[in-house]
Amino acid sequence: MQQNPATPSIATANAAQRDELPFEDTGDLAASDRGFLGTLDEAVIRDPAGKQVWDTAEFDFVAGDAPATVHPSLWRQSGLVAKHGLYSVVEGVYQVRGFDLSVTSFIEGDTGVIVVDPLISAETAAAALSLYRIHRGDRPVVAVIYSHSHIDHFGGVLGVTTQAEVDAGTVQVLAPEGFLEHAIAENVYAGTAMSRRSGYMYGAALARGPQGAVGAGLGQSTSTGAAGLIVPTIDVALTGETHTIDGVEIEFQMAPGTEAPSEMHFYLPRYRALCMAENSTHTLHNLLTLRGAVVRDPHVWSQYLTEAIERFGDRTDVVFASHHWPTWGTDEVKHFLGIQRDLYAYLHDQTLRLLNQGYQGAEIAEAFQLPPALEAQWSTHGYYGSVSHNVKAIYQRYLGWFDGNPARLWPHPPQALAERYVDAIGGIDRVVELAQAAYDSGDFRWAATLLDHAVFADSTHGAAKALYADTLEQLGYGSENGTWRNFFLSGATELREGNFGTPTVANAPDIIAQLSPEQLFDSVAITVDGPKAWDLDLAFDISLSDLDRSFHLTLRNGVLIYVEKAPAPDSPLHLTLTKPRLLALAGGDVDGPGIEVVGDIGILRTLLGVLSPGDPDFEIVLP
Repeated sequence: MQQNPATPSIATANAAQRDELPFEDTGDLAASDRGFLGTLDEAVIRDPAGKQVWDTAEFDFVAGDAPATVHPSLWRQSGLVAKHGLYSVVEGVYQVRGFDLSVTSFIEGDTGVIVVDPLISAETAAAALSLYRIHRGDRPVVAVIYSHSHIDHFGGVLGVTTQAEVDAGTVQVLAPEGFLEHAIAENVYAGTAMSRRSGYMYGAALARGPQGAVGAGLGQSTSTGAAGLIVPTIDVALTGETHTIDGVEIEFQMAPGTEAPSEMHFYLPRYRALCMAENSTHTLHNLLTLRGAVVRDPHVWSQYLTEAIERFGDRTDVVFASHHWPTWGTDEVKHFLGIQRDLYAYLHDQTLRLLNQGYQGAEIAEAFQLPPALEAQWSTHGYYGSVSHNVKAIYQRYLGWFDGNPARLWPHPPQALAERYVDAIGGIDRVVELAQAAYDSGDFRWAATLLDHAVFADSTHGAAKALYADTLEQLGYGSENGTWRNFFLSGATELREGNFGTPTVANAPDIIAQLSPEQLFDSVAITVDGPKAWDLDLAFDISLSDLDRSFHLTLRNGVLIYVEKAPAPDSPLHLTLTKPRLLALAGGDVDGPGIEVVGDIGILRTLLGVLSPGDPDFEIVLP
């Protein structure tokens, strides 16, 4: 694939950052190496079929001085998160880092080990457990803790335990209240769109190297193995709630609505160690992740950090999380948590102050500055989240998408708007000419805006696409934020090589299998093609024999509605089947065995005929 060097303007800007940022502060380098015990002899982790799902050495090239094509601050962060192996947090608590986007931790009990946040894939989680056992002995897994409801913190659970062990009671699974609902909903309801955008966010299709993917700030990238889910056996609901697992007392602090809708921190008195899940890491996190999600609440986020400091700070010797490296020392822990707390509180409060003065989200984001004391800390830099898109997220949380200007209340959609802009400017060749001048002057943001309109007006215009790719490439080279870089470079890749689709799919079969009947009906309802179903009036009953539950479903006005109730004696269609068979039915398998049908099966076929599933290959940089 064609790749360009950094332009002089980007190279100069990146060089200036090397002079301005506090690279003399090497504390994170020492902390990220502390307690290293070893790593795998074989870097590549494969699935049972031999396909590579992760390469621990894939980002080992991130070393030495930053090249001109990478922001030096992001290069520094990428080198830290590229480190891989088993690390001692304190004697009895260990982490495997660099085996996935996230970190998995191992807490030793009297006889076995508690696994915290078992990565995304069964294969990477199994490799992490194997490495732990090489250095710490073949301790049995006695429990798994999911700190929150994102897939990189539970998806690999089948690599460290089995459903049979959980069913037998030999392994407990602990999670915050609401975990299952949110874990499934996020990966299913909007899963197709999120997965497609995640391919951009994590640079899944990018070549690894100084002109491609160097990491995502929070970790390197996402593994591509088998994701699964085991339903928790213990739902933790209250701050101060304690559970003793294999002799280890664990004190929990609930933190819902922060980095995830269902999230918790926990404290280990035996080890004077505090786990902050994903609410206090060595980066500014996302308030609205670029793959898409519900906007997170920085106000309650900061309050839970304050509560953690007050509740645990004086009795904590080390704080660790499910990304990055720990922080040691009571004073250092309280300082680190305090900096993180002030970061989210400042973003929230100052955005609200300015929006109440009439500024729009984009205006606030452009002018927003962190206090020098916060800016001076590496852990506040926007490697994963950014001040820019977090400020816009806060604006969106409070005021929504409309900025109050009536001219922006009802604009044309992107393609129609692009056609009108291009025509007004004087045609697409003139747009490309102006974009080239912007590119040559180093104004890549304006060049990207012009070229976005150009390709939406004519997606076949070769010169516009080529210059747009070059422009996005330079924007990527200049980004401190890892996910911004990946978005820019992924856009350039698709403009040059075509749509790469969705490399990693979040709604894995083992996760889909955990859908409740209600969630399954909801997931079907959002695929009904409304206009095709306007004139349909359908009604039928479904009985789930393995759950002893029945539902009455109707399709009217393009809306699928379900109510739990006994089937009517005169139901036009009554299906009796198991929940697993219902899952297959939702996938279109009508004629297979395992369904008892009474009535007109044509009703079901009519419903299935108006379903329109998501498109995992929808365009992003083109119309």
